[in-house]
Amino acid sequence: MNRPKATTAEPFRSRSALRWFSRGRFRCCGSVLAFSSFVGCTNNPYLTVPGGTGWQTPGSPGTVDPVQAQMAELNRRVRLLDDNNRQLHTQLAQSEQQSQVYRDELGLVRQQLADTTNRLDSAAVAANEATDRLQGLQASTQLRGGATIRANTNLQQIASQMNFGGLQVIPDGDTIRIVVPADQLFQPGAATLLPNAAPTLDNLAAQIRTSLPRQRIAVEGYCDTAPLYGGRFTTSHQLTSAQVASIVEMLTRRSGLPEAQLFTIAQGANHPRASNDEAAGRAVNRRIEFVVYPETF
Repeated sequence: MNRPKATTAEPFRSRSALRWFSRGRFRCCGSVLAFSSFVGCTNNPYLTVPGGTGWQTPGSPGTVDPVQAQMAELNRRVRLLDDNNRQLHTQLAQSEQQSQVYRDELGLVRQQLADTTNRLDSAAVAANEATDRLQGLQASTQLRGGATIRANTNLQQIASQMNFGGLQVIPDGDTIRIVVPADQLFQPGAATLLPNAAPTLDNLAAQIRTSLPRQRIAVEGYCDTAPLYGGRFTTSHQLTSAQVASIVEMLTRRSGLPEAQLFTIAQGANHPRASNDEAAGRAVNRRIEFVVYPETF
């Protein structure tokens, strides 16, 4: 039987087709891979993504969630606002405390001012009463026809027998003046008696109670011409009026002398006994004089 003779052309043709198909397939796959890489479309988690690093998986520590980042920023701002709020509350509490201190100090100053005003008013009233008493006393020494009442006792003789503790005693007509330096009783410019003023006034009160129990006695206050700065008093008359009022209060309450026996006169800087140009002269002019009258009460 005559079989068809095989030719070598068919195998060669088959191998050529296979090579052509393989080359076309690889070209297609390469084109597809190139296109996929170009558009960034891949489902492989291990491939790189645009703007990322290689070999990252979804949800790995290297990735940043925008929502979480925004929440963290908001939490940071809330904590900052809380800190500012606490600081503001602390400053407000301190301001309220300081304001209360200022209010308390203002109330205290107002109370002190009111007390000082009341004392000055009382001193002014006492000065007016003393002036009225002095005028009445001077009028009572005159009789009808201008005759003067003479005392039945000799005050100078009585005074010479009294012990006033080294105080200066000055005869002045029908009266005697017992001079006490104001610096022994008060601080300059003040009307509050010093602690060491008590022995001097106690001894004086004891002598009056023993030898001059019924004589009228004026307590006269004098000072120098030095200006008064920063104290309770603005004039010399205010100062001396307050000083003699303090002395009378002590003599009546502590020493027990009758209130009707004593009256006060504020002379201020009038009738100086020495020059005010020198410190020694100003010290002499700061004085309290107890003027003993021949009249009785």
